[in-house]
Amino acid sequence: MQHDEHQSLNRLAFSATVHCLSGCAVGEVLGMIIGTALGWSAGATVVLAIALAFLFGYSFTSIPLLRSGLVLSAVIPLALASDTISIAIMELVDNAIMLLIPGAMDATLSDVGFWAALAAALLIAGAAAYPVNRWLISRGKGHAVVHAHHGHH
Repeated sequence: MQHDEHQSLNRLAFSATVHCLSGCAVGEVLGMIIGTALGWSAGATVVLAIALAFLFGYSFTSIPLLRSGLVLSAVIPLALASDTISIAIMELVDNAIMLLIPGAMDATLSDVGFWAALAAALLIAGAAAYPVNRWLISRGKGHAVVHAHHGHH
């Protein structure tokens, strides 16, 4: 692979990872806020956070495709194909870290430790998903499929 192609692949993988992490983070943070505010158990909070991370992750991919004129029946398989592995990795890593950091799941929303743990967990989760996204894109899978519909290469 030539240097320019290598840099382009790295940029695309980074962009795809940040895009996916954005959707995941919105859902994850919202789930953590709701579960924590309602005093739910760590398990219930994590389940809600994961469900919302997938919902927002898929939405962040689907809405631009729908706006570009694609029909929902075409968008759903694209979003599932491009985001499922990336979201799953991010959620596994993010929630494992939140559960492993002592006190993170017991902290309140006014506790800076909660926000610091969540920010660190999300950054590490994004870093964990990047090489997988890069590998998928290099094989014409993952976000490469979506970018073909955006007109990006």
